[in-house]
Amino acid sequence: MSHSPDSRDDVAADDVVQPINAEGVDEVAAESNRRLYAGWQWLLFGALAIAYSLFHLVSLNVYPLETWSFRILHIAGALILGFGFYAGTRFADQEHERSAAWMRWLSYALLIPALYTLVRVVMMYQAIDAGALRIAPEIEAWHFGYPLMLTTAAAILLSWGYRQVRETLSPADLVLMVCSLSVAGYLLVMFNSPLRASTGTPFAPVGISYAAIAGSLLILELTRRVAGLALVTISAIFLIYVFAGPYLPGFLGYPGLSLNRFFSQVYTDAGILGPTTAVSSTYIILFIIFAAFLQASKVGDYFVNFAFAAAGRARGGPAKVSIFASGLMGMINGTSAGNVVSTGSLTIPLMKKVGYPARSAGAIEAAASTGGQIMPPIMGAGAFIMAEVTGIPYTEIAVAALIPAILYFLSIYCMVDFEAARKGMRGMRKEEIPQFRRLAKQVYLFTPIIILIAALFMGYSVIRAGTLATASAAMVSWLTPHRMGLRAILTALQLAGTMSIQIIAVCACAGLIVGVIALTGVGARFSSLLLGLAGVSQLLALFFAMCISILLGMGMPTTAAYAVAASVVAPGLIGIGIQPLVAHFFVFYFAVVSAITPPVALASYAAAGISGDNAMGTSVASFKIGLAAFIVPFMFFYNPAMLMEGSWMQILRVGVTATLGIVLLAAVVQAWFFGPVKAWQRIVMLIGALFMIYGGIYTDIAGLAIGTALFLMQRKLHGKGGGGASPASASS
Repeated sequence: MSHSPDSRDDVAADDVVQPINAEGVDEVAAESNRRLYAGWQWLLFGALAIAYSLFHLVSLNVYPLETWSFRILHIAGALILGFGFYAGTRFADQEHERSAAWMRWLSYALLIPALYTLVRVVMMYQAIDAGALRIAPEIEAWHFGYPLMLTTAAAILLSWGYRQVRETLSPADLVLMVCSLSVAGYLLVMFNSPLRASTGTPFAPVGISYAAIAGSLLILELTRRVAGLALVTISAIFLIYVFAGPYLPGFLGYPGLSLNRFFSQVYTDAGILGPTTAVSSTYIILFIIFAAFLQASKVGDYFVNFAFAAAGRARGGPAKVSIFASGLMGMINGTSAGNVVSTGSLTIPLMKKVGYPARSAGAIEAAASTGGQIMPPIMGAGAFIMAEVTGIPYTEIAVAALIPAILYFLSIYCMVDFEAARKGMRGMRKEEIPQFRRLAKQVYLFTPIIILIAALFMGYSVIRAGTLATASAAMVSWLTPHRMGLRAILTALQLAGTMSIQIIAVCACAGLIVGVIALTGVGARFSSLLLGLAGVSQLLALFFAMCISILLGMGMPTTAAYAVAASVVAPGLIGIGIQPLVAHFFVFYFAVVSAITPPVALASYAAAGISGDNAMGTSVASFKIGLAAFIVPFMFFYNPAMLMEGSWMQILRVGVTATLGIVLLAAVVQAWFFGPVKAWQRIVMLIGALFMIYGGIYTDIAGLAIGTALFLMQRKLHGKGGGGASPASASS
């Protein structure tokens, strides 16, 4: 960033030296298949998004609904908004590329059976309300089930080929919105009657299965539109397993489930309405609203500017800014790849400017953004799912995550610092960064985060704490130029409604997989497999669990990756004698780092798109930088004090020695420890690092001895200046 002397003097005269000023870092760019409405359609869908956010705020805080009804409406709202905002294929760039008239008329024709099923739902409600014990099976089949399933499937197929301009809703998607209403309406009628108790039995109304099949198709299609094919493919494999399982050999075989028995249960709290939707309908939606209010009050911009002011002048400054800013933003927005796109668009070009190769710049941003998912107190959304699944209080999970999160970010910081020293990189100049003195005066913008943490540890529920933090974000904005009036609050609610679509679709789709696992018992068979491996070696069982967790998480958002891995792997780890908290943290960590694990590393791919480097090369580099995340979970197993399980002395000793071990590990990877290190020194350093990471008293002493000896040797050889690094690189 070059500035003329005159302009620099003018800025200095005003005492506002801020050439770098982060703006809109937490704004999400519109996806390629996202519709951008105008006119009455913009007003209509904006109002629907606002109503959807308000529905959750009112239901969670003022007027609670029956649990299943609330979750059904939660998913239905996301489906309606999702098909309204996201097209099934790319948009037509030119007039002649638009779909033929017959496709449009066929789509409109499908509205007739779709609306007919909706009318039938109303009639069935009237019959049940009048005292009917059940609806005749032939009515459910021929007047509701078959028309609903066929119309849903036909509209999905049409939407794949239907192309229109970006500002217009396709009639095929309008049909899918009506089908979503029919599914929700029927399930609300049946699940609020005595027939709810019949799910999973031969007496279950056949219409429940038909509604569940159509609902599953709608969820899978919306997930494909907002999150790609990875999760949809895994879901399809699990669904095929339900009916192919009885014919499979070995531990994968099981007695089998009929179509009616499986689908009458999968759209209940055993599957789609289970733990993943429980979390997305309460904690996740609430924190998305919180994030939207932070964005409207420009707190996200302040976080990044604060990070620039605090760390920008250190050697390799923008890389260290990336660590702090991405950790803060990733903690809130709950998606590694999304965080890379928002903060990385600012930090990656600046890292390249001070000397980082494009690959390193992208890798650092990917690793830092991924780390936001393990940073308490919010931890993306995985911590809430963990609390829901394990029954362990959320505050206990947040406290347990503290030391591992510090170790992860310390590791990245050391990797960055050692690379900067080795390459003689400079920090950013004083005039290139925001003034810390000015930003320190606005430190009150951290108030919403502080209120959130304080409320949680004072014993308030997560819902109440999140609501208080959201309200405080609006109030704090009145101390800034970005005051939130009614218009800004409505904008934040509208933004929250649209931001929530992806994560809700993903959680519902993950619920489908969780349902398959629960109803077929495949998780128990994985548990027996891990138990058999543990008989040979517990380390081998843990390694196998790590591979399965990463494999299940590849290409999937964090929440879905953890939900699926927790259902398959965690019960097996608990079965071999590992504490539930340790087992779930083990699975959670590897589900998170699947975002930077080759060959399918979503966060790394997003970073490569910004840096301009090769995607696979960036994912390998980010894997190397995030190496600590692949070691820390094994530390949980060998020493639970890492998760605050034990006496204060044990926790302190493990925290200190693991910290020193992580520093040595970073030095091994970067071949720098107060100066360049030789090959034999790296081998010795690796042994010392592993000794201290292991956490035993004798290994700690041996590791400390090795680390101290190498430290003294390097200081004697290279002195304080860093062994050949330029003066600019030595300033940190």
